[in-house]
Amino acid sequence: MPLQIGIFGRGRLGSAIAAAAERSDDLEVAWLVGQDAPQDLSPVDVALEVSHGDAVADRIAWARTSGTDLVIGTTGWDPALTRPTDEASSGESPAIGILTAPNFSLTVALMRRISLALGRYAALQGGDLAVSEVHHTRKVDAPSGTAILLRDALAAGSGQSVQTTSLRLGDVVGRHDVHLTSAAESITLTHEAHTRDVFALGALTAVRWLHGRRGTFTFDDLAAEVLDPLFAPTTA
Repeated sequence: MPLQIGIFGRGRLGSAIAAAAERSDDLEVAWLVGQDAPQDLSPVDVALEVSHGDAVADRIAWARTSGTDLVIGTTGWDPALTRPTDEASSGESPAIGILTAPNFSLTVALMRRISLALGRYAALQGGDLAVSEVHHTRKVDAPSGTAILLRDALAAGSGQSVQTTSLRLGDVVGRHDVHLTSAAESITLTHEAHTRDVFALGALTAVRWLHGRRGTFTFDDLAAEVLDPLFAPTTA
């Protein structure tokens, strides 16, 4: 039987997720609503919040009350909202799974790991570190959640501050560049999304992974199962 999913957000990403789900054999969209969603929505197996950061608190409260696992793909909200409430801790609210993702791309998760290594390399060799990002003009938060993710990886590896720059231009889906520059050489890592399909498919991967789990996770927890073996030493 297909997993029943609900989507908060009728924007481009929410619509892309709905379209990708309808093309799958194991998922079914029960409802797709906007930011001003009604309060009496039917519970589903997993819901996705991709509307606006201001709506996250209400979505988490609804998910805990209805016992619905929740994937949060919006940015610009307080992560403390995912901490268990007194009711959830005491067992008065159903235990659910919550997964947060500033970016649904496995490639970006790979880029975060490489950025951590690049920061460590900068600590050894020296050089300036930076993250630059470009998004469409409708994106409100700057820097983007992905830019912050990459900046924090560089900072964790290098132990130094990392500058970020943001541009909002046209209809750019999303581009992120990680820079290491010294007097002798430069390294630049680039990820550019050409369509929102990459994020829609990643969001559905998160839905499948989260269903049935209890607790709070990040997209990086999912990515670790796929990506970390790539860095393991090979055996002859």
